[in-house]
Amino acid sequence: MKRYVLALFVALCTWSVAHAQPAGSGAPVPPPPVQGADQSMNAGGSASPTAAPAAGSAATPGAGSPSTTKPGLAWYDELAAKPKDVSTNFWLPKSVNKVADESDHMFIACVALSAFFFLAIAIAVVYFVWKYRGMSMVRKIIPSPAHNDALEITWTVIPTIICVFLFYFGWRAYIEVVTPPQKAVEINVLAWRWAWEFKHENGVTDNNLHVPIGEPVRLVMTSKDVLHSFYIPVMRVKQDLVPRRYTYAWFEATKPGTYQMYCAEYCGTNHSQMKPAVVVHQAGMTTTWDDQNGHHSVVDRGYENYLNDKAAESTNMPPVDLGKMLYEKKGCNACHTIDGTPRVGPTWAQKDWGKQIQMSDGKTVTMDENYVRESILSPLAKARPGYPPSMPSFEGQLKEKELAGLIAYIKSLKQ
Repeated sequence: MKRYVLALFVALCTWSVAHAQPAGSGAPVPPPPVQGADQSMNAGGSASPTAAPAAGSAATPGAGSPSTTKPGLAWYDELAAKPKDVSTNFWLPKSVNKVADESDHMFIACVALSAFFFLAIAIAVVYFVWKYRGMSMVRKIIPSPAHNDALEITWTVIPTIICVFLFYFGWRAYIEVVTPPQKAVEINVLAWRWAWEFKHENGVTDNNLHVPIGEPVRLVMTSKDVLHSFYIPVMRVKQDLVPRRYTYAWFEATKPGTYQMYCAEYCGTNHSQMKPAVVVHQAGMTTTWDDQNGHHSVVDRGYENYLNDKAAESTNMPPVDLGKMLYEKKGCNACHTIDGTPRVGPTWAQKDWGKQIQMSDGKTVTMDENYVRESILSPLAKARPGYPPSMPSFEGQLKEKELAGLIAYIKSLKQ
C-alpha cells in the first residue's frame, strides 16, 4: 500500500512540474529581435516591406518627434493599444518575471502536497470501510485503542519536516521578491480614482507602464485618495498603494510584449476602468512584428527611444491637441465626458463659457480660463452643485503649458 501511495505522489509531482514549465504556450510571441533597422522582420520571419520604412525611421535614437506606424497614434501608444497577451501555462498566467519561477514552484508544490494527502486519506477511508464491512465485525470483541508510539511519532515528524521545508523555500522566495537589486530603473507610481500615472526618471509621465526588458524595475508607489492595489498577473507582482505613505515593488521582465495590469482593490464606481497596459520593450534595438489581427506591423523602438520620443511629444504640439492628449493620459475621461452628458463630474462640453455659473455655496463665478485653472489646481475651492467633491488636486503635477492645453481643449468643446 505504501509503495502505491508513494508512486502516486511522485507521478503527480512530475506531472505538475512538467505542465508548469512551458511559459510561452498560448498566444503567439513576437519573433526574436533583428539587429539593424533596415532588416526588421514580421511575425513569419520574412522581411516585411511595409515595416521597413517605419523601422528605418527609428534607426537614430532620440529622434526629435515620435515616429508613428498608424496615423494619429505614436508608436509607443500603439504598442500599449495592442491586444494584451493573456496566455497561460495550463493553470497559471504566462510568467514574464525573472523571479516568478520560484514562487510558481512553491504554488505547485503546495497543490501537489494537498492533492497527495487528499487522495491518500480518501483511499485510506475507502479501504478501511471496505475491509471492516459486514455484521461479522460486530460479534467480535475489539479492545479500545490506547497508545501507539510509532504512529504518533510518524504523524508528528513528517508534517513538521514538510512545514520546515515549505517555510524555508517560501521565506527565501519572499526575501528575493521584496529586495530589489541596487541598480534598478526607478519609476514613481501614483494612483487615484480612477487612473494611474507612471513617472520615469527623466520626468516623462504616462498612464501606461513602459519598462525595459532584462533590467530590474523598482516601483515607488503611493495613492492620492483611497487604497488601491498594483497587480500584474504575468509578473506575479501585487502591492497595495496607501495614501500618505510609500510602498515598493520590483520585477525584471524577461519577455517583450503587451500585458494587462489591474487595480486589485475596489476603490469606487469606476474601479474596473483602472486597467492600464504594461509594455515590455526590447533593449537597444528595433523589433517589428504583426499584431494579432495581422492588419499592420507594430514597431518597438526600445525603452530609451520611448523616453526620448515621449519627452518630445508635447514640445511642438498645438494646445488643443495637447489638452486632448492630457484628457486621456491624466484620467480626466474617467469623470468628465465630452459629449454633454454628466458623469462623476461636469461635462466638458458646455454652453456656459463666458457666462455666470452657480456654485454649491450659492455664489456665482464666470466660466473662463481663471475658473478652469483654479478648478484643476484646487477643485474643492469652488465646487459645482450636484457633484461629489471627489476630484483630486493636480497642483504640482501639470506644467503651465499643460494647463494652457487643457484650458484650450475645454474651450474648443463649448457648444
